[in-house]
Amino acid sequence: MKLYNSMTRKKEEFVPIEPGKVKMYSCGPTVYNFFHIGNARPFIIFDTLRRYFEYRGYEVQFVQNFTDIDDKVINKANAEGVTYDVIADRYIKEYFTDAKGLGIRPATVHPRATETMDAIIDIVKKLVDNGHAYAAPNGDVYFRTKSFAEYGKLSHQPLDELQAGARISVGELKEDPMDFAVWKAAKPGEPSWESPWGQGRPGWHIECSAMVNKYLGKTIDIHSGGKDLIFPHHENEIAQSECANGCTFANYWLHNGFLTIDNEKMSKSKGNFFMVREAAEVYGYETIRMFMLSAQYRSPLNYSEESLMMAKNSLARLYTAAENLQFLLDHQTGDTMTAEEQAKAASFDQYRQKFIDAMDDDLNTADALAAIFELVREINTAVKDPACTHAFVQTCFDRMMELCGVLGIVDHLEKKTIDSEIEDLIAQRTAAKKAKNFAEADRIRDYLLNEKGIIIKDTRQGTQWSYKE
Repeated sequence: MKLYNSMTRKKEEFVPIEPGKVKMYSCGPTVYNFFHIGNARPFIIFDTLRRYFEYRGYEVQFVQNFTDIDDKVINKANAEGVTYDVIADRYIKEYFTDAKGLGIRPATVHPRATETMDAIIDIVKKLVDNGHAYAAPNGDVYFRTKSFAEYGKLSHQPLDELQAGARISVGELKEDPMDFAVWKAAKPGEPSWESPWGQGRPGWHIECSAMVNKYLGKTIDIHSGGKDLIFPHHENEIAQSECANGCTFANYWLHNGFLTIDNEKMSKSKGNFFMVREAAEVYGYETIRMFMLSAQYRSPLNYSEESLMMAKNSLARLYTAAENLQFLLDHQTGDTMTAEEQAKAASFDQYRQKFIDAMDDDLNTADALAAIFELVREINTAVKDPACTHAFVQTCFDRMMELCGVLGIVDHLEKKTIDSEIEDLIAQRTAAKKAKNFAEADRIRDYLLNEKGIIIKDTRQGTQWSYKE
């Protein structure tokens, strides 16, 4: 498998630190509100990467954090007259609601910054002790950026260029404008924790370094997040982690491309900034996931009504195929495939291989989806034969669901049921057709459609029904 490494700016063969295992960290949300549609892209993409590693037989340790102490969390709490943890608890719960809807599985560990305070203080102390950080007179602790000669190696920007835009804000007691806070002295009324430098709380960047150390070790296989995090967040993580531990922080850095809204950058001032919860109410969660997978993850992606409807229609085609197979499974017989069916089933392996080739090429989910649709077209044609066996239909169903499962789509397939009244009407229509009373059969069909929202389809295996959307 090849992955595009932001550090080297090229695709590299993935070689894990420990054979058969992957240690992976992905930046999670700051929990002061519902997460927005831009956040959804990295959450979905790196959930898919984790799924694919597991599909290929890897054991994955996946850590995604919650930033539960931050200026935004504190400000929200003050505005509502509650404590910071009330806000954090509320929006962590809401995160899991939206994540579940999007098919994002829980990480192996979801650490909170406030639950990792000992590890955070420990890494800050290491940096102070080895001279890479210093305590200011007011109790803030800053990282000496110039003490790390490789600073800028992820963003590929020389230090002097980065320094050109750096400023010291009012109240900061930095030695250099490029230095950044790893510990912040407590302000009146703010939550704080005891430390060697007095009461305070961690800087944003340091929490991720501490969580990686605590749950995954000093060096990990993969660190991921949105492209917007490359600088300064991930750059700072590298500097403080490698200075504290004296070794490489992460071997592969993966970043997804930006999401635009109707070809414009998402912005509150433009009125195109909205939450996943809002979009899901209109299009459905799974449509959003399908949309996010429709492009290679490093490519820019434009969110629009047209693109969401295309994703919804594509998803509907897959559900229709899966439901047709479910229907056939209830009506076909034969526990052993014919020789012809065995040959056809074997030919499906080419689509699995196309899927794997696409995913091995830097997680190209767009081409992986194309392979699934090719497989589905072949399956749809193959099962039109009224003599096909139950065993063959089961094989078709399993092959389709295997690949869809890796991408986390067609994940809400359920056996649909209807009440006894509708069952009776379908039976009456079938009897009317047998009696060649086509007027009555058409009347029942129209009644089911217009009054009950039931679409009737006649097949060789019997009457198939579905709900009208």
